Amino acid sequence: MKMKSLAAAIALTIVPVSSVFAAALDRSGQSVAAFLQPDNYFEAGFSVLDPDVSGQEAGTTTTQRNIGDMADDYAFPQVAIKVQPTKNFSFGILYDQPFGADASYSGNNAFVSDSTDTILGAQQLAGIRQSQITTNTNNAFNALTAEQRVGAALQSQGVDLTTPAGQARFAGTLAAYNNNVGDTRNQIDTGVRAGVQAVVTQRVDAGLAAVNSTVGGTGGGTQVEVETQNLSFLFGFQPNENLNFYAGPVYQTIKGDVKLRGQAYSLYNGYDAKISEETAWGWLAGMAYQIPEIALKASVTYRSEIDYDANVKETIPTLGALALLGQNPATIAAAQGTTSITTPQSVNLDFQTGVMANTVAFANVRWVDWTNFSIQPYKFGMLSNAVGPLVNQPNGFNLVEYSEDQWSANVGVGRKVTDKWAGNVSVGWDSGAGNPVSTLGPTEGYWNAGVGIQFSPAPNYFVAGGVKYFWLGDAKAQTGAQAGTNAYVADFSDNTAIAYGLKLGYRF
Repeated sequence: MKMKSLAAAIALTIVPVSSVFAAALDRSGQSVAAFLQPDNYFEAGFSVLDPDVSGQEAGTTTTQRNIGDMADDYAFPQVAIKVQPTKNFSFGILYDQPFGADASYSGNNAFVSDSTDTILGAQQLAGIRQSQITTNTNNAFNALTAEQRVGAALQSQGVDLTTPAGQARFAGTLAAYNNNVGDTRNQIDTGVRAGVQAVVTQRVDAGLAAVNSTVGGTGGGTQVEVETQNLSFLFGFQPNENLNFYAGPVYQTIKGDVKLRGQAYSLYNGYDAKISEETAWGWLAGMAYQIPEIALKASVTYRSEIDYDANVKETIPTLGALALLGQNPATIAAAQGTTSITTPQSVNLDFQTGVMANTVAFANVRWVDWTNFSIQPYKFGMLSNAVGPLVNQPNGFNLVEYSEDQWSANVGVGRKVTDKWAGNVSVGWDSGAGNPVSTLGPTEGYWNAGVGIQFSPAPNYFVAGGVKYFWLGDAKAQTGAQAGTNAYVADFSDNTAIAYGLKLGYRF
């Protein structure tokens, strides 16, 4: 069964929508399939995802309000060129946007700023208030001398201490206080302490009101935008028709913008982080084996993690609240440092083979190392260490982290119908990256089903399009302060997404 031309005609019907809604921040799937095409080849693709992710407040959130669709639509391109100057050597450049996020909350829920928001939850805030009142009252009362306590007690009774009669009463009362005549000391101390506590309470409440007025920043809802771009430079060596060894450097950029809003984030309500575009280098390596006569091709590709030392511009309007915890807000406000970000390593395994006349089966398995990924902006981390003991996180916490690695798989069948038309059907699965998961991306994996169609007006070029429908996994959403625990603030379920893709390919 001669299937060399069939492989080229059908395998390319897998349009670029296979991983547009994957675990954590995964987007493109980082395929190198274009580089493994025969001879000289160019392709350009474009994918669009339209998700619908909604839920309800739950867990530690005291209200049960609905949360409308928080996942924004997004689109991204993929471009690849591969040249084969000799039968043994090839070179290619692949462009994609491998990782990203695009979400925004709106409406009336715990992820949207409100005038009633407070720096901490009601129970924690009440505890801090009472602790501040008790500590400051004790300190202020203990600092008073016997003369000051007696004077304060007499003044509260309307005694004018500037008159001879008032001074005489003061002297007698002071003697009775020092000798505790008729329990005078206890009576005076009780009254004076109550007066001191009233003043302290007024000041603490005024301080809390001032701090609470700083939450929410510029208002609005929680938003996140993260974008990465990859240029992969591949150099291939083909010792014979069956084997292909390839490797090369990867140039990557990352930028992002995060706004945390709403009562769910308590002290971080109003926090902003902006990552200006940063660049770094990584690498990839892989090998492929093929038997063109039966349209068999198998490949495995490893991509390294990529490390950044990013400059993150952070705004934390609630820093003044640290004074309530006996700490100096100026220490964090004046701090400067870079933020370490590492995009994860991954492995892709791709396989296809002819199964009958005019028919090819294909499969892809992908692993991404999300358990070693986290983002903790510099000042965010300092503040998390300061308030961590309040939320049983003595070592602080991250803005984003994931508890499990991602596994995904896509399998399908492609069939050549005529010399110009071919199509495919496929199903896919993604494990997610743990549950509970971040409020900035509250889904746990998916199942999907898709169809694709390819039209080839001439043997050397084609147009392909496809659509996939995603059933998104239910997830409990938690803030960074809750990561590593079973606590959560919202529940997202019964969500879906639909993706569209278009790809143009040209052989030259």
